[in-house]
Amino acid sequence: MSFTLAPLPYAYEALEPHIDATTMQIHHGKHHQAYVDNLNKAIAGTEHEGKSIEELVKHAGTISPAVRTNGGGHWNHTFFWESLAPNAGGNPTGALADAIDTAFGSLETLKEKFNAAGMTRFGSGWAWLIVKDGKLEVSSTPNQDNPLMDVAEVKGTPILGADVWEHAYYLKYQNKRADYLAAFWNTVSWSKVAERFENAK
Repeated sequence: MSFTLAPLPYAYEALEPHIDATTMQIHHGKHHQAYVDNLNKAIAGTEHEGKSIEELVKHAGTISPAVRTNGGGHWNHTFFWESLAPNAGGNPTGALADAIDTAFGSLETLKEKFNAAGMTRFGSGWAWLIVKDGKLEVSSTPNQDNPLMDVAEVKGTPILGADVWEHAYYLKYQNKRADYLAAFWNTVSWSKVAERFENAK
């Protein structure tokens, strides 16, 4: 069974003014679609055909670069769209808020560390908030890798991720990755992050 691109869980313009509709259309409809199409081509006729995206991602180090890159691209982007929501942002609550305070001291410090992970990721990649050994940690990965992969420098269960490839922000923010990361927090669905946190513990 081949992989398919799910529709966005909200309208393309729903994250305005923080992430513009044109970026969302191109990012989802062109970039993510290309990862899905190329993943299907890469697994066709191989032993990986029929495996779940989670299985492919988990064993990224033992599969072809094409499957690793496009499988990661498909998993990461699906995760990314579900991390965002219209009229979102604000502050987390409950157990997640407590865990953030325990791990980082405050939400502001988490944001600083997360943004720094995104800013210092050379070239293309992702910044992540993960659960590792029951605690929250910030990490980053190159290209379309993620913390679930056997090749990740820091392994853990992602609960929030930010795409810092230029295709995620260049139309609105040009080369200003810092401005994009600052705006990103206005789109974070803390309820989704909290749900993932509960599942990861």
